Amino acid sequence: MTDRRMKEAVRYLGYGRNTADERTRMMIKDAFSDVENASGPKSICRIFDIEQITDGRIMIGNISIESRSLSRNLKGCIKAVLFGATLGAGVDQLIRRTSLTDMSRAVIQQACAATLLEEFCDEKQTELGEELEKDGLYLRPRFSPGYGDFDIHYQKQLMQILDCAKSIGLTMTDSYMMTPSKSVTALIGISPVKERCPVAGCEACDKTDCEYRR
Repeated sequence: MTDRRMKEAVRYLGYGRNTADERTRMMIKDAFSDVENASGPKSICRIFDIEQITDGRIMIGNISIESRSLSRNLKGCIKAVLFGATLGAGVDQLIRRTSLTDMSRAVIQQACAATLLEEFCDEKQTELGEELEKDGLYLRPRFSPGYGDFDIHYQKQLMQILDCAKSIGLTMTDSYMMTPSKSVTALIGISPVKERCPVAGCEACDKTDCEYRR
């Protein structure tokens, strides 16, 4: 197991910068094994032209989005990737079964699943970025509904355009909760200008005055 994977799981468990004790670290290692065995990761993406209509209003495909924070993140971009990913229903089933007998283990599995989902998304974004760079285009960090003033309600339109139910088995409840729960949708800007943005996103970057920061 990589140090980064362990650190991310510990962070999701709420330890902050503190180090988890040896017993917890062993439980995390076991939980990663359980979650990896239960997961069936899938992803989908489509690329659309974008148009900045006004400051805070963007057209992506046929979606009109009102969001100043998203508009700032996509400044200078000429296209955007609509992206969806999931670890699959098996992870939800695993955590639900575990919670019936060992809630502490289930909580750790939740943290490990969140870490694995981010890893999977980073891998897919890196693969796409490498392809686009051949044409002189560069990706910005992922930006999901719920970040800043990018309303969670846009989740529905993103999932419809990607046909997530058929393509990766991802659906949404009336309260905008995704099923399976360890899933994500996001927009990723495509720019002809290379910015020093880490795939891991703004949380991994110390440049707090960046104009693209979410």
